[in-house]
Amino acid sequence: MSLFKAKDTLFCKKSTLNCGGKLVSLEVPAVMGILNATPDSFYANSRVSNLDMTVAKAGQMLADGATFLDIGGYSTRPGAPEVSAQEELDRVIPVIEAVAQAYPEALISVDTFRAKVAQEAVKNGAHLINDVSGGTLDEGMFETVGRLGVPYVLMHMRGTPQTMASLTEYPNGLIEELIAYYTEKVAALRALGVKDILLDPGFGFAKTLDQNYFLLKHLRELEMLELPLLIGLSRKGMIYKPLQVEPAEALTGTIVANTLALLNGADIMRVHDVKEAVQTIQLVHKTKSA
Repeated sequence: MSLFKAKDTLFCKKSTLNCGGKLVSLEVPAVMGILNATPDSFYANSRVSNLDMTVAKAGQMLADGATFLDIGGYSTRPGAPEVSAQEELDRVIPVIEAVAQAYPEALISVDTFRAKVAQEAVKNGAHLINDVSGGTLDEGMFETVGRLGVPYVLMHMRGTPQTMASLTEYPNGLIEELIAYYTEKVAALRALGVKDILLDPGFGFAKTLDQNYFLLKHLRELEMLELPLLIGLSRKGMIYKPLQVEPAEALTGTIVANTLALLNGADIMRVHDVKEAVQTIQLVHKTKSA
């Protein structure tokens, strides 16, 4: 457990995860590398077109210091087209199997909002479920997570990838909305026996550019929930749009944004560029512990 003080209140945040019987410490923030088994992810260099390329890329991420590998087969960029459950399965299961076989010690996360895909992924080697919808797009997800007994990434999003850009009004305040959202959903997960929960505030999901930066600035307020924070900022529109560059040119901006997130309590950084994220964590951690 890590102790910290926010707004004059002492909190005790959970800092370990049980992944397939392996206890993972988050006392020092960890890195989750992104492997996209999709043809249309917003950052072209994150796409993998065949299994050999995928396995090689996974190996490089692990060598660069990734603790987790996040494999997804459904692009959730704004306005992304619908993908059937079978097509998503056809994309992710072979990748999970190949990576698990090549790197038995790798901790694999499946990026899906479908309970069926999550179940098949865990059956074939995944250790975590990363659900961008927070259980809202498949009513069977929470029960499935409880039954499988794996860590669950609970993200905040409204609507679907096709509609979320129009759902950015928060009359009661963005941070207040997130805290209420998480409080309700964490209680539902706990009732189903889910022990390891990570919170992802969903940067870029049903949030305007300014809202994303407000959230980044006030990220530490979510630590009152006493759960680890997984943060995904890598090369997103909130970085490349204000800089007026393309995603391929947004590495420097990503490093800056990741640094701010780490200073504000991030525990896992979900990134395309693992080596740079690991180095960022090393320097931020050294500064904070000096």
